[in-house]
Amino acid sequence: MSDEPTVPLESVNGAGKDPPPPMGGATPLRDLDDMSGPPPVRAERRAVVAGPKPRRRIRKRRITIYAFLISITLVWALPLLWAVYTSLRLDSDTTHNGYFSLPTGLTFDNFVTAWSGANIPQAYLNTLIVTIPAVIITLVIASMVAFAVTKFSWRFNLIVLMMFTAGNLLPQQVIILPLFHLYLWAALHIPAPLSDNGLLYDQYIGIIIIHIVFQMGFCVFVLSNYMKTLSKELTEAALVDGAGVLRIWAEIIMPLCRPALAALATLEFTFIYNDFFWALILMKSGDKRPITSALQNLNGMFYSNYNQLAAGALLAAIPTILVFFALQRYFVNGLTLGSSKG
Repeated sequence: MSDEPTVPLESVNGAGKDPPPPMGGATPLRDLDDMSGPPPVRAERRAVVAGPKPRRRIRKRRITIYAFLISITLVWALPLLWAVYTSLRLDSDTTHNGYFSLPTGLTFDNFVTAWSGANIPQAYLNTLIVTIPAVIITLVIASMVAFAVTKFSWRFNLIVLMMFTAGNLLPQQVIILPLFHLYLWAALHIPAPLSDNGLLYDQYIGIIIIHIVFQMGFCVFVLSNYMKTLSKELTEAALVDGAGVLRIWAEIIMPLCRPALAALATLEFTFIYNDFFWALILMKSGDKRPITSALQNLNGMFYSNYNQLAAGALLAAIPTILVFFALQRYFVNGLTLGSSKG
């Protein structure tokens, strides 16, 4: 072994000094031990990445839209909330302090009185007797008419479609006088299972028929626009295979129109259920009237208890609210149904 001092390797290569740059301005090669690590990131880039993200500026247009939607929601919800508030107050409280005042107490007595006074259970049954057959018959006949005027070319298909569409423009009140005489016409001789007096007046069948007639135009218009989007090759292929017209309508067209039929069923149920005019004019028996007309039983001859009327109106609205929440998707789709062909 030699006694000469050992010189560190760093002193030979120049400790504390950076290696000289390569010739020609080339980028220096990384150390072989550092090849497995990530590439070097500049300090400026690190600062940008680690810095706070800039806030998105809320546009004035978005604020305006939100303010408009909130205001419209409040306008639509205010009558319902006011009806709930009024129905929970006693008539003596609103008579003494006014409707725009704080309540002395809240109670459900108005709901109990309205339930028995307007005979709400029987009114629910009367409404279902009128609404369900009217909706089913309307959709069946309207789908047949729409199928005939859209999938087959014949001489009067456009005229028929225009007649049904024009029926939507006819105000119902303009025909009430001749219609009232028609319902009292004894020569019709309505058979016993459908009428107990031989007339259409004061009968469920009379209310069902008038709803079918006035709702038919809207349903034909919507279903015809929807059926126009269906391929004609389906009908032609079924005809080539020997299928009849009714079989094509029942087994091919109707299953394809299921979304449209579901949306229309929801809308028609709401329209017919909320009808007040026809049942009030064409029915005299209080125990046969639908629920919207049965609320008339809560009115006195010289005085009306509006607190009970508010409670009865809320009870009458329960079925339509349940139907809306159960079929909300179809109901919203029904608002734009038939607005476009493709």
